[in-house]
Amino acid sequence: MTVSSVLVVGGGIAGVSTAAELRKNGYAGELTLLSADALPYDRPPLSKEYLAGGRDLESITLQPSQWYADQKISLVGGAVAVAVRPDDGEVELADGRVLTADRIVLATGGRAVRPAFGSPSHVLREVADADRLRTQFVPGARLLIVGAGLIGAEVASTARGLGAEVVLVDPLDPPLAAAVGIEVARWLHSLHADHGVEALTTTVETLLETPTGVAAQLKGEPDSREFDAVLLAVGLIPETGLAEAAGLETSRGILVDAGQVTSHPSVLAVGDCARLRDHHRAEHWEAAQLDGARAAATILETEPPPATAPWWWSDRYGLHVEGVGEMRSADAEHTRVVRGTLGEPPFSVFTLRGERVIGAVAVDDPATAKAARRLIDRGVDVRPADLADPTQNLRTLLRR
Repeated sequence: MTVSSVLVVGGGIAGVSTAAELRKNGYAGELTLLSADALPYDRPPLSKEYLAGGRDLESITLQPSQWYADQKISLVGGAVAVAVRPDDGEVELADGRVLTADRIVLATGGRAVRPAFGSPSHVLREVADADRLRTQFVPGARLLIVGAGLIGAEVASTARGLGAEVVLVDPLDPPLAAAVGIEVARWLHSLHADHGVEALTTTVETLLETPTGVAAQLKGEPDSREFDAVLLAVGLIPETGLAEAAGLETSRGILVDAGQVTSHPSVLAVGDCARLRDHHRAEHWEAAQLDGARAAATILETEPPPATAPWWWSDRYGLHVEGVGEMRSADAEHTRVVRGTLGEPPFSVFTLRGERVIGAVAVDDPATAKAARRLIDRGVDVRPADLADPTQNLRTLLRR
C-alpha cells in the first residue's frame, strides 16, 4: 500500500526520530508531528545541565524550529490528542480538530510514577518539573530524593553541586545492581556519601505537608524528618490511554511487533509507550531513537536498522558511566572481568558467557564501551586476559 500521509503523535526523541528517519530515507508524503510542547526538547539534560541552570530550553531542543520547515514536517505545537480512530485513520485533538493519515505512529511516552504517599512532592519528567524543582536547589535547602536509580542519582549530584542538603532513599542494596553488576553498583552508590549525600536503604511511609515544608516518615525511624522539597524518582508508567481507548492491545505498554506495528496494521508505536511482545519495555534514549528508525523502515518497506546491544549512559559527580548489553554476576556460566582497577576511573567491567562478551559497564572509559558493544554485536570470541589488560587495544580483538 502506498503511504501518502503519516501522523506522529508525540514530540519526544522517538517521535522526532520517526519523522527524521522517514525524510532521511526518501519519504516525500505528508508528515505531521504533534507535540504537547511548542518545540520538542531532549529530556536527559533535565536532571543535569538544565536542572543546574547551565543550559536553557533553546539549547536542549531536539531540532531548531527551522529544521521542521526545511524537512517539510508540519509541527503542531501545544497539541493534545484525545482520541485515535484506527479504522478511519483519525486523531482527534483537544481543541476539536480531527487530523487524518494513512499511518499513525503513537509516541506518547510515559509519566512519572507517583506512589500512594506521593503528595506533596515533585517528579521530574518535563521542563516544567525541572523549573519547579530548580527553585528548591539553594545552599542549605533540605531535599529528599525517593529512588536511587539513574534519575535519582543524577539529581542528587546536581543538587549537591548547588549546595542543597540531600537525603537519598531506596529499598535496594545497592541500587542499579541489575544494570551494572553488584560490585560496580556498590561503588557507584558509595559516591553519594563521598559527596555529602545521606544515602539510606529504606522506604518512605508517609509524606505530610507542614507550614515549613514536608514531613517524611522513613521506615525504621522513630520520628519524621522535615524537608523543603521531595522528589519522587521511582519509575515510569507508559502512556497507553489513547491506545487502550482505540482498542489496541496493551500490556505494560502498547504491544508491538519487530517493526513497531501494533495490533492494528495502520498504527505503530515507538518509545517509552511501546513494548515488543514477549520482551521487557526499554526506557533508554537510544532505544527510543531506534524505535523511530524501525517504524520508519516499516512504513517505507525498507530494511530496518541492524539489531544492536542496548546502550545507556549516566553522569554523576563528574563521572560518566556507560552500559551495554546484559550484566550478570559471576557464576558457573558467567565470568566477570575487570579492566583497570574497580573504583579508580577510568575502568570497565565485562560479563562474559563462555568466550563471548554479553555486557559491559564503563566509567570514564567511553572507548571501551564502544568496543564492547561491537564485540557483543559481532559475537567475537575473546580471552579474558585481553579484556583485562588496559594496554590491549580492544579494536584489534574485532579483527580476529
